[in-house]
Amino acid sequence: MFQRLFGRERNANRAITDALYAQIVAAARQTVFYSHWNVPDSPLGRFEMLSLHMFLVQHRLRGEDGVAQEIAQVLIDEFFLDVDHSLRELGIGDVGVPKRMKKLAKMFYGRTAAYDDALERNDLEGLTAALARNVRPDAANWPQASQLATYVADACKQLAAQPTESIVAGTAAFPLASEADR
Repeated sequence: MFQRLFGRERNANRAITDALYAQIVAAARQTVFYSHWNVPDSPLGRFEMLSLHMFLVQHRLRGEDGVAQEIAQVLIDEFFLDVDHSLRELGIGDVGVPKRMKKLAKMFYGRTAAYDDALERNDLEGLTAALARNVRPDAANWPQASQLATYVADACKQLAAQPTESIVAGTAAFPLASEADR
């Protein structure tokens, strides 16, 4: 009996997290990031944008209890499963995947700490610097970093304005990147 009850709840949460993850991926794949803001259209560039959007949802759900906390954990698990799958699609063998996953997880958590710190201090310059350092480490100057930072701040505000009930029901609305193109 418990298995049936908890199994149904798990499947319902699965549908919700699948919907949320699809929205996170769609937001991370907005073409303006790659076509106008010079985010590298490469596996690493796409990882950066997916990580950034995953962070935004995790940031929004931080401190929430119950279902929101469970969904946040399932989302992060799904994110790392997706990264693992992507590494395998790129041809990295079973032996190399764990080493790269460890490196990517360290990158993700390091970035999220920097972004979180800048957002908590309402430091747009610090956020811009962190994004430039992480998304375009190869560029001495990346003028579009400020546009991305503005987008991130706008997305953070937009997600914060959404009721938790809406998010745990499967809807996380991100702004269009072109709207933050100021």
